[in-house]
Amino acid sequence: MAETTYQEERAGTEDGVLSLRRSPAQDLAEEMAAAASAQVGLREVPYAVMTALRVAPGSAAAQRVEHVLGCPLPAGVGEVTSAGARSVLWLAPDEFLTWSPDGSLDPALAAQELAAGVGGDRGQAVDVSSNRTTLELSGPRAASVLAKSVAMDLHDSAWPAGRAHATLVAGIPAVVWRVEQDTYRVLPRSSFAEHLARWLLDGMAEFADPAAEPLWR
Repeated sequence: MAETTYQEERAGTEDGVLSLRRSPAQDLAEEMAAAASAQVGLREVPYAVMTALRVAPGSAAAQRVEHVLGCPLPAGVGEVTSAGARSVLWLAPDEFLTWSPDGSLDPALAAQELAAGVGGDRGQAVDVSSNRTTLELSGPRAASVLAKSVAMDLHDSAWPAGRAHATLVAGIPAVVWRVEQDTYRVLPRSSFAEHLARWLLDGMAEFADPAAEPLWR
């Protein structure tokens, strides 16, 4: 019998268990869509697959983990590496966060494979997919909205696209990842997601343009 892929198994549960999921900011989906304008928009990217990874860079365990990932670990502050749909964000000298979109990987299996790479050496790999959600702020005024809540330099020269930092957003611990020139992903703990989404919506209000086409329909 042919091996069943994760995507095939997932397809068989789309109308079952997966249909019962509720994302941390789901109740604000309509409000976020209504607030989107040509200047800035906010949406949740729910159910991303995330693994918290601790491993000593340059160690034998790190080499095994890199083999599993298919890319090198980020080497310094703010760096992000990627292979396929999975990205690896640098959080601390021996701490990383992997991120991939919903449906791309089995969350438990992804963590297990990385944990096997760590093996008996110092480190760990833990599935934290339910621990955080992803809020995506996008548009020409995205940085202006974020600047109201982040005490970091958002200028291109200091924070170019493709970099990520663990910081505070409106006093809430979060990872902020600038994925494109005008697109930021904010990764708060799930329990803070609704509060932070409302805070960002409030920051977007001055850029509202009812006559403009929305970023998302």
